[in-house]
Amino acid sequence: MDQDTAVKLFEEGAFLILLNVPQGTEFGMDWNSWLTGPLFKGVKMIPPGLHFVFYSAVNKHGGSNSPRTGFYRDFKLREIIVAEWDSAMEEISFLTKSEQEIAAIRASLKDMDKNLAPYPYDTLKKWISLTDKITSGVSEKLNPDCGKILSVPELIPQVSSSTNVDNTKRQNNVDDQGLPILETKPGTEINFTKIPKKWYPDGASPGEMSLHSMDSSYVMDRIINDLSQPDDMLGELQYAFISFVLGQALDAFEQWKNIVHILCSCDKSLSKYLTLYENFLTVVYHQINEIPKDFFVDIVTSNNFLVGALSTLFGNIEGAKSDSASLHSRSKQFKKYLTKKFKWDFDCEPDDWAPVVVSMGWGPRTSFRGFLEGKLL
Repeated sequence: MDQDTAVKLFEEGAFLILLNVPQGTEFGMDWNSWLTGPLFKGVKMIPPGLHFVFYSAVNKHGGSNSPRTGFYRDFKLREIIVAEWDSAMEEISFLTKSEQEIAAIRASLKDMDKNLAPYPYDTLKKWISLTDKITSGVSEKLNPDCGKILSVPELIPQVSSSTNVDNTKRQNNVDDQGLPILETKPGTEINFTKIPKKWYPDGASPGEMSLHSMDSSYVMDRIINDLSQPDDMLGELQYAFISFVLGQALDAFEQWKNIVHILCSCDKSLSKYLTLYENFLTVVYHQINEIPKDFFVDIVTSNNFLVGALSTLFGNIEGAKSDSASLHSRSKQFKKYLTKKFKWDFDCEPDDWAPVVVSMGWGPRTSFRGFLEGKLL
């Protein structure tokens, strides 16, 4: 980076001032992480927009760092945010500063320059490609009420109330072995969109239930009708991906899988969302390129999850090719790219993917046949 560019970024970028962060703390922003040194006081030259900040406290008893905590923040042009390390809670705590105090900090930024880590602009393009659908509205909706993404859920005993003649008593629920039943502390969970458990409308016949079990159009329409725009579904997909990969939140991975499954299983309504599906292929392309090749084999219970989901999607797009030549072409390019890079076979259908009949009372099951063809975004 030349000197003139660096000076402009220093003047126009945002600053995250972090005070009293213990040496050796893992600290990261977006696709970058560091171990803090004794002089560390924050990050400078942060480009305006959404960023994900994460950290792991130093283990006081030695060994590895504590579980990761993170948060999303929409940084503004030339904004200065000040926070300090809360040693009791082992987390970052934001400080409220007056305009005069912020002005004083701005005047001293050049003196602090040696203590501030520059934002790594060489990874900015990658970050934007992974978060371009996360609007401020999407992040505000999904952010936990506590403002933090926790890699280890904060659990509390499940409590119930029992009414006696004299008063109402609260007691902890226990399991068959007498151990307390735990639940996630309210306000700490990510506010993900609730995925309907039933893929069919009330009153559906067994035959209709079977059809809906093979086509997520009903669920897809319900979800999108509650969003500001269809692309917000992709924004949540990206939010879930970042929250899992960088925030290490397992529930985010489950939401990512659920959204991918629904998007890939939509057939009848696919023609209504052609632009959404072109964007979806691009989103998944960038996500797949940022994870190890064996990611899905190691983490997903079935290593056929993504192959099966994408096989279904490619087949649905092939069937709707007359509706969008652009989507059809992009789908073929993407399939060819995945086949070449990962050696995934989209034309082989496992025996247990044979069509199933859903009887009354069963939950939805996937029973798709993938037949397709494939090329890159």
